[in-house]
Amino acid sequence: MQFGKIKKLNLRDIWPKEAKDFTPWLADNIGALGEALGMELELMDMEAAVGDFSLDLLAKDLGSGHTVIIENQLTQTDHDHLGKLLTYAAGYSASTVVWIAEVIRDEHRQTLEWLNQRTDEDTQFFGVVIEIFKIDDSKPAYSFKPVVSPSEWQKSKKRHTDGTVSAKGEMYRNYFQALIDELREKHKFTNAKIGQPQNWYSFSSGVSGTTFGAVFVQGGKARTELYIDVGDGEKNKALFDLLFAQKEEIHSKFGKELVWERLDDKRASRISVYRDGAIESNEQELIQIKAWHVENLINFKKILSPFIKKGLKSID
Repeated sequence: MQFGKIKKLNLRDIWPKEAKDFTPWLADNIGALGEALGMELELMDMEAAVGDFSLDLLAKDLGSGHTVIIENQLTQTDHDHLGKLLTYAAGYSASTVVWIAEVIRDEHRQTLEWLNQRTDEDTQFFGVVIEIFKIDDSKPAYSFKPVVSPSEWQKSKKRHTDGTVSAKGEMYRNYFQALIDELREKHKFTNAKIGQPQNWYSFSSGVSGTTFGAVFVQGGKARTELYIDVGDGEKNKALFDLLFAQKEEIHSKFGKELVWERLDDKRASRISVYRDGAIESNEQELIQIKAWHVENLINFKKILSPFIKKGLKSID
């Protein structure tokens, strides 16, 4: 058997300018970065203002709803970018900080690891190396390689020690951990890896500003939903109305009726399906609820995503 020769390419040969070439490319491929980090990332802004400076990328972790800041370099890390990274994190009250570079210097790797050890469970720092390879004359291929990540075991140990998460919060965390593990491993539905101590979890629909969610609500109900919030109330209602006008076709594809919640007193809108069930339910019932969430999330994404994309195009 003959093997090709792997060659590592210079990043500047692919992206000559960091701000002009690499940052826009990264914005377009933020899903691949999220996959490497075990999160579902949604882009919120590029070159976001922080005083007199500009953050490369501002994003959101859909699973937790937390703000993510991303700073990138096509060189090795330096003290200047470390200072900016912390300034941007403070400016946006970020929970997740991602530093991407060609090389993460040892002193900066140690700094990120120290920050992960010293901060609370809702704050996490990542150091990511990006590399470009070719095999013989093949097309170039990129690779995101996390070299610094938060230690979930250490943060979990700290969480139990200081009692910051309630027993009910741990029940939610365990439920959603099992849910996202099944969605990721069996159905390739999500990149998410870490459950959260909250009563909901959101997943990308493939269209910015719209997410699919699994939720426990008051009154002993579980909900699967399409949540519409593109950042503009009028657009949210316009998209909802366009989808509602196609209700019969959508119901036909689902094989059942959905609950249409325009939420006129709120900016967002929602399309949902409900069933009985609470996080305090017994183990067998929680297994059934999880199977119900999985089935409906997959159907929501399969059936509603084409309608969402078409609807947004018509109102933009």
